[in-house]
Formats: sequence, structure tokens, C-alpha cells
Amino acid sequence: MTTSIINDELLTEHKITVLLIDDQPMVGEAVRRMLADEEDIDFHFVSDPTAAIPTAQELQPTVILQDLVMPEIDGMTMVKFMRANAKLKDIPLIVLSTKEEPATKAEAFALGANDYLVKLPDRIELLARIRYHSKGYINLLQRNEAYKQLLASRDEMRKELAVAADYVTSLLPLPITEGEIQADWRFIPSASLGGDSFGYHWLDDDHFAMYLLDVCDHGVGSALLSVSAMNVLRSQTLPDTDFLKPDEVLFALNESFQMDQQNNLYFTMWYGVYKKSERTLTFSSGGHPPALLINGEEVAELRTAGMIVGGMPDMQYTSDSITVKPGARFFLYSDGVYELKKVSDGKMWAFEEYTNFMISTGGPLGKPIDMLIDHTRELQGAEEYDDDFSMVEFIFE
Repeated sequence: MTTSIINDELLTEHKITVLLIDDQPMVGEAVRRMLADEEDIDFHFVSDPTAAIPTAQELQPTVILQDLVMPEIDGMTMVKFMRANAKLKDIPLIVLSTKEEPATKAEAFALGANDYLVKLPDRIELLARIRYHSKGYINLLQRNEAYKQLLASRDEMRKELAVAADYVTSLLPLPITEGEIQADWRFIPSASLGGDSFGYHWLDDDHFAMYLLDVCDHGVGSALLSVSAMNVLRSQTLPDTDFLKPDEVLFALNESFQMDQQNNLYFTMWYGVYKKSERTLTFSSGGHPPALLINGEEVAELRTAGMIVGGMPDMQYTSDSITVKPGARFFLYSDGVYELKKVSDGKMWAFEEYTNFMISTGGPLGKPIDMLIDHTRELQGAEEYDDDFSMVEFIFE
């Protein structure tokens, strides 16, 4: 949390307020005169010990001066009552006593007194101690107030992130459970919401497009950029672009979403087009983890050399292609599915360990992703992910 979230101007200003508890009016008058010329100090006096605690609760002073020897109640007992009172326990308490005895001082401090003065104290010393203890208490009050602001700001931010996460989820495609190409996915936003989004759709009767992008940084801004990029892919509105050619798509995205025009945000991307009639998958990537194709007994990591999207203009991207066998499984994902720290030894989970795990998975569509979620949560010892967990599984019949 940054200090900008806490508005110092909204913190309550507190004036130094002194409450003297002493059964002797003469002492009350003496202290009043000592403080009379101090415009920054409000002075209050109570001579009835039985009214001391109710008065203190109502007044909420920044420091209490309390006599140790009073009728009707023992001064040490009153110190104990003050420290046990939820509304008074943090207010600095200076004990005033005629006794200069180490044992008495030790007992007062043990019960919770903050300071000890032999009365009547010197005026300069009394002022110094009043200001010292009051300043510390006022700082405590303002710190507590700032903390409440912090909690309120955090709760508001969480609400905004939850709304943004729901919005991103609402734009994701429905699973495809029948047909030549089947697809299912899991999207688990991190607490700070990353910039993941993905999609797939038929470009024509023979070509099926699939893509996933991951915007750098976290928060609503990253999510909005991700949605913007996803929308131009869904609507195929990139200028002068053949959406059957992945390298052209990445080039056009790079030209359209330069980071200096996107609040210094860029993204990694994987885009592919499956040609049904030839069973070929043509793909291109920009700074993105390789997609995994489990092609019968063969496992291929599908990635091409290419810079992040939005980093600099005129970047060139390349495409590659591979033949897809019947029954092949294909996994498209962001780095949030495997970049995690293992609770067992504090080390990062290696990419090779991740790919080996995915190769070992099986079952109906979507089952491998659920197996990965269960496994990674066990590895990291936590339900929540530090980054968005985004994975799409395709089965090519």
C-alpha cells in the first residue's frame, strides 16, 4: 500500500488535552496556572476520585496526571482501573506523588503508569513531559485512523477487482463439448487480478482460431487492456490483417497496442489457427510460454521467437506449423499455472516438472486442468494463486 492511499489531510487534528485527577484543589490551581499561557493545551481538573474515570472516558485526554494518594480510593488501584479500561488503556498516565521512593515508582510502572513525577513538579519539566507523552499518543491515534483508511481502501479495491474479474470471465467463450474440436478452460483470477484473457472461435468452416494473452502487471488497468486486445481478435477489426496468418495478427496487435500509449503496459501472446481439412496447426507467439501439444506418443512445445507485444514498433513475428493427430490434446496457458514456489523446499516449480505432470494427466475434457489445480495448490500450500491461473484444453477428434 502506498502513502498516496492514506490522505494525511483527512487525519483528525488533536489538541493536547490534560486531565488532572487530584483531591487537593490547591494542586489543581497550581497546575492550571503553570499551563495557563500555553495556547496549545486544554487543561481539565477533577478533584472527586469517584468521578475520575467517567470524566476521563468522556473527555478522552491526550495525557492524564493522577495523584497517588487520595481519599476513597487508593492511587495504585486507580492506575490499575485505568489500564483495564478499554477507552483509557492507551492514554499516557503520569503519576504525581509526594513520595520519591524507588519501590513506589516501580509498582506504578508495573501497573501501567507511563511516567512518574514528584509534586509539585517544575513547570518546564511538566510541560516537556505533557507534550512528549501527548505527541506519542496523538501519533498513535492518527496511525490507528490511517490504518482504518487503509483497510477501507483495500476493501474498496478488492470490490473493484472482483467486479473486473467477473467482467473478464463474462467475456470468455463457452466450453465446446461436442464436435471435431472440443474445448474447456479454467480461469482463476489472483487476488490482485492479472491481465489474462483468452478465446477461440471459427474463422470460417475450415479454420479455428485460438489465443491467450497475459498483460504485464496486475489490477484493473491490466484487465482492461487484456479485454481490449481480446475484443479486436473476436471482432477481427485489426486493420490490414489476415487472421488466418498468426504472425500477421501479432504484428498488427503490436502496432495497435504500443505500451507508450497503454500506460506502459505490454503483453505476451500465443495465437494459433487450426486448419481442419489438413489437420495442421499454425501458430505464432510473442514472449509467451510454449503451448503443449500431446500428439499421440509425441509431446511438442509450440513457440516461435518473438518479442512481447507492445514493446516497440515494427517488430516482426514468425509462424510455424505442426500436424495434429486424431485424439491429440492441446494446452494453452499463462505462466501463472506453473510459476509457483513449492512449500516443501521454498524452490520454484521447474517448467520441466510442470510439463512432465501435464503429460501424466488424462481423463475426460477438463480433467487434466482440474488435476493441475489440485496438484499446484498442494505444491504451494495455498488455495489462492499469486498470478492469474488461465488454461484452455482442446481435444482434436
